[in-house]
Amino acid sequence: MRGNGPLSGFRVVEFFGLGPGPFAGMMLADMGAEVIRIDRTVQASLGDTQGFLGRGRRSISLDLKTPKGVAVAMKLIETADALIEGHRPGVMERLGLGPEDCHKRNPRLVYGRMTGWGQKGPLSHAAGHDLNYIAITGALWATGSAGETPAFPMNLLGDFGGGGMYLAFGILAGLLHAQKTGQGDIVDAAICDGTASLMAMIYGMRAAGQWHDERASNLLDGGAPWYGVYECADGRWISIGALEPKFWVCLCELLDIDPAGLGDRDDRSNWPAIKTALSQSFLSKTRDEWCAILEGTDACFAPVLSPAEAADYQHNRARQVFTDDGFSQPMPAPRFTNASTDTKGASK
Repeated sequence: MRGNGPLSGFRVVEFFGLGPGPFAGMMLADMGAEVIRIDRTVQASLGDTQGFLGRGRRSISLDLKTPKGVAVAMKLIETADALIEGHRPGVMERLGLGPEDCHKRNPRLVYGRMTGWGQKGPLSHAAGHDLNYIAITGALWATGSAGETPAFPMNLLGDFGGGGMYLAFGILAGLLHAQKTGQGDIVDAAICDGTASLMAMIYGMRAAGQWHDERASNLLDGGAPWYGVYECADGRWISIGALEPKFWVCLCELLDIDPAGLGDRDDRSNWPAIKTALSQSFLSKTRDEWCAILEGTDACFAPVLSPAEAADYQHNRARQVFTDDGFSQPMPAPRFTNASTDTKGASK
């Protein structure tokens, strides 16, 4: 158990995995659930299952190719509220640990399955990674600079945003249902499904004629001059997000620019000239000088920080966004007024 977190009292069995599965386990452990990780007797080399993504766990190594290993795993599952596994479809069934086997022993179990393509579909048995899964949703196509190769935000969008977070959400929904009905369920969390779900607003804007398929031609993809990233005199970068007219006026005032002289900002034909004016302005000062002018105002401004800088940034320090026990790691999110989500000493 982990203090008085909001999920204190729930037990989760997590089978060894990479990326999104361990991330979902981390989220549940951060919220106070007792998460027991079943490791392989020989670990894979890729991923961070023993580090920050694996924090807050107890673990046991089992050889699931032996009857003894399967029997021990099933004993743990009998007492669990939820389970996390991230194998290809059919693997857990062949081990004798599939949903049907587990529900015979524990009908209330919420069985969470994390895959890229999903449990069914023509690609369900194919190998893949984050980049492939977001590619079929429209998200990868829409990200990047105009006329250039589509860009991707590490594996944050697929593995963790469309994958691990949706698995954790599905498990929580399943736990609520099991509490009301006494009946468990199977959560089919596919990264391609979750990423498509994250695109709901973009597809809504597209349906309304407010989004174009060309990269960097829209309000939120770097097309609009007042929503983007700009280089400063010292080669570092800042971000501007002055979407609403009142925030745009505030930005122009602080830059000592007359917005009327830039033309109608709603006329897309003016966007290149406006972007050029902003670029020239931001190149006139260093990032720190712009922080002194714009930080904390309604210009919708923030410096672009490296991971090395982020932990020491004043706002992050004030909110204790990171903790440092030799290495900086993010603290649990979200926060609660009454429940504890402290991760002190939980990185192993």
